[in-house]
Amino acid sequence: MTVPGQRRATDQVRIVLVDDHAIVRHGLRSVLEREDDLDVVGEAATAAEALTVVADAEPHIVLLDLKLSTGDNTEGLELCGELTGRHPDLGVLVLTTFLDGGLVVDAIHRGARGYVVKDVDTTELVRSIRAVARRESSFDSRSAAAMVESMNAPTAEPRLTERELIVLRQLAHGLSNRDIGTKLFISETTVKFHVRNIMRKLTATSRAEAVYEASKLHLI
Repeated sequence: MTVPGQRRATDQVRIVLVDDHAIVRHGLRSVLEREDDLDVVGEAATAAEALTVVADAEPHIVLLDLKLSTGDNTEGLELCGELTGRHPDLGVLVLTTFLDGGLVVDAIHRGARGYVVKDVDTTELVRSIRAVARRESSFDSRSAAAMVESMNAPTAEPRLTERELIVLRQLAHGLSNRDIGTKLFISETTVKFHVRNIMRKLTATSRAEAVYEASKLHLI
């Protein structure tokens, strides 16, 4: 018997690839479609494209790179949060070149179910995709070790991302979420996501308290 909301073992796993390099997407498609149960149903090179493709294709899994432009190295983190916020049942598996415990933890906080580095072998990648499709978590050995090391590190000042620091500075100027979104060319939903993360990392219960705690730490 199949439990409602769960996939049967024989179901096709529908996958969308999000990476700014076409040759990487084509290589991944070629590898994954050799597997009878894996079906690549869409590709995207940017965050905006990804939001549209995922809404249209309704995949089970998004294979997501963190770097989607020549700018911010963690643009994919923002996209991860927006995708999981819009599609709670979606499984996001981060596939990236960046191996950093803090990034792994941030990806989990944004709803990712797994994290693997791009030089992982094909067998391990396919295993991770199938695990995430079963609503399990999956991390390659190095990502898991980096995450544990990061979580066990002595507590220092909060680690805010570059984009969170930018949003924090706008908070300090008293801007609303809508105004911040307009100024930074991001959605109001994304701004709210950043503000929640800022407050969590600064253990603040209000925007004003977050600004106050940040000022004490000389973050602004």
